[in-house]
Amino acid sequence: MLHALRHHWPEYLAEAGGLAAMMLVLALAVTAAEVPLIPALGALPPLARRGLEALAGAATVTAMVYSPWGRQSGAHFNPALTVAFTLMRRMRAWDAVFYMLAQIAGGLAGLLLGRVLLGSVLRRPPVLWLTIVPGSAGDLVAFLAEFSGAFVLMSVLLLVGGVKRIAALTGLAAGVLMFAFLAVEAPVSGFSLNPARSLATALPSGIWTAWWVYLLASPLGMAAAALVNREAHLPSLRCAKLLHDGGVRCIHCGYVPPVPGMAAQPGATPCRTADAAGSSSPAAL
Repeated sequence: MLHALRHHWPEYLAEAGGLAAMMLVLALAVTAAEVPLIPALGALPPLARRGLEALAGAATVTAMVYSPWGRQSGAHFNPALTVAFTLMRRMRAWDAVFYMLAQIAGGLAGLLLGRVLLGSVLRRPPVLWLTIVPGSAGDLVAFLAEFSGAFVLMSVLLLVGGVKRIAALTGLAAGVLMFAFLAVEAPVSGFSLNPARSLATALPSGIWTAWWVYLLASPLGMAAAALVNREAHLPSLRCAKLLHDGGVRCIHCGYVPPVPGMAAQPGATPCRTADAAGSSSPAAL
């Protein structure tokens, strides 16, 4: 545990910073459109406002995947994704624990920063701390929507990231899916796909309605996607990084970028082209 914390803290900090940025942008976008802080946005039909909010959220997700933070840590920013990669034995246990703690802390910090910048409007309706609750169809439908969305997202990330020719498009694929989910699924489940995001909104608002849905659905959906990917022998990410940057170390597979002016050490290649991903043992899923 201490070794992981001492040597891998930059990756943990990157995870916290990435989700903090996402929560802050989402808070700004929703407040601008729904309060509305920008009158022109308030005059738009509800569907158009939701589309703009979805676009802001999706663009931020894409930007974070390709950002230095995302390239450093692997761009999880989501405990469900971390759990799935851990079950696949792409991550070590203590790294997974610290990733999830960092994600929770980052999500809450981003929302609280939004409160400082926006004032009391963030905690009052219609924003209400970005609280997520199931739609009128009920808890079970919300659970199925969250599970399905997580399953599709993880399946696409594994497939796109596992094909070398298109692996660089992984972040764009994540952004497109997030836009679709935010625009379509939000009225059904409130849309989270991220337990850290749900916890960040529930803590300051005190609203825990059907919180079991948001705690369980996305980890189960992503774990199921990983299992299907393995059993179907589909292309798959070799590492717990969505994008493997040859210039950045990887704490998951052990990749170390070569020192300028020196030849690369044997085996020092990004793990998407290697035969194993951080472990010589078979995947658990």
